[in-house]
Amino acid sequence: MAGDITALRAEVQVTALGVETWPLYGSPDWLQLNPQDPRTYAATLEAAELHRRAEAERHRLDWLMEHDPETWWREITADANDYAGRIGHALAARQTAEDRRVAADRASNRPPHQLRATLGWPPIAIPGKPGHYLVHGQEATE
Repeated sequence: MAGDITALRAEVQVTALGVETWPLYGSPDWLQLNPQDPRTYAATLEAAELHRRAEAERHRLDWLMEHDPETWWREITADANDYAGRIGHALAARQTAEDRRVAADRASNRPPHQLRATLGWPPIAIPGKPGHYLVHGQEATE
């Protein structure tokens, strides 16, 4: 395909320049390069190739949307579906707001706690009855 040939040509041109690394096209480091520096051209070729590939992909997706909408939808949602598949189990295991509400309702509707005095411990003040205490084996001051 023409795109593959264009990509190969760009790679050959960069190889011919004899540079291994170059700054990102348009970055402050790239702007400071001398226009005669081969890294300037390498970064420009890289940016042009990335743009060409992005445009080719955009055109391909536009064609799919027009001629095969089901495939188009499958492709554009593939990453989201993969992500959902990875986190689905964790989400399903999480407690929902409804689960938390039901648990809180159950916790607040427990039967009242029966006070029991323990041998060797001080008497227990009975809530709501000032001056009344529960002593092990009997209730004092009724």
